[in-house]
Amino acid sequence: MINLKDIKAIIFDLDGTLVDSMWIWKQIDIDFLERRGIILPEDLQKEIEGKSFTETAQYFIKRFELEETIEDIQTEWNEMARQFYAEKIPLKAGVKQLLVNAKLHGVKMGIGTSNSRELLLEVIKAHQIEDFFETIRTSCEVDRGKPFPDIFLKVAEDLGVLPTDCLVFEDTHAGVMAAKNAGMKAVAIYDELSEPYTDAIKETADHYIEDFMVFEPFF
Repeated sequence: MINLKDIKAIIFDLDGTLVDSMWIWKQIDIDFLERRGIILPEDLQKEIEGKSFTETAQYFIKRFELEETIEDIQTEWNEMARQFYAEKIPLKAGVKQLLVNAKLHGVKMGIGTSNSRELLLEVIKAHQIEDFFETIRTSCEVDRGKPFPDIFLKVAEDLGVLPTDCLVFEDTHAGVMAAKNAGMKAVAIYDELSEPYTDAIKETADHYIEDFMVFEPFF
């Protein structure tokens, strides 16, 4: 297991990593498409994995021949998800203790997510963890979403830490690939939605964990 004492910065993905929220996005996709008389394609979740909020909206417009603008779609998704992020989405097991321990030991922390900034802020404020992070970035703020390394490199730049001194926590294969493409160490955490791709995730990541409780003894 990676010794966290050798790490200068930890970068967290949000959905499926810090918080147990991936399940709501499949339902939002179902409801969003159903409003337009479209049945959810079986391959949709895998096709949009790692894409930024903007890239996902672009993908929906092209694939489903939608007339809405990117901004219209993003607004609708935010409205559909806001109450869940503010009231119903829990932290992953062991997250809060890891954040507390990392801060006590001077480890810098940031978030790099494909989600919107609005929903990111909703959920970290709801759980009162926003003060643990020196920077938060979304993939809409960089040129390319995951599996490209842009988002994690931007967070490392904000933190003033070399990529090789960063540890990334991710739940998806695209996210783990983004971390490795950035030259960072990657720990994959189990999430039910990514379970079909566990073998590929384990092969790419440096380590694979079921939850964050495993890290408690390492500080």
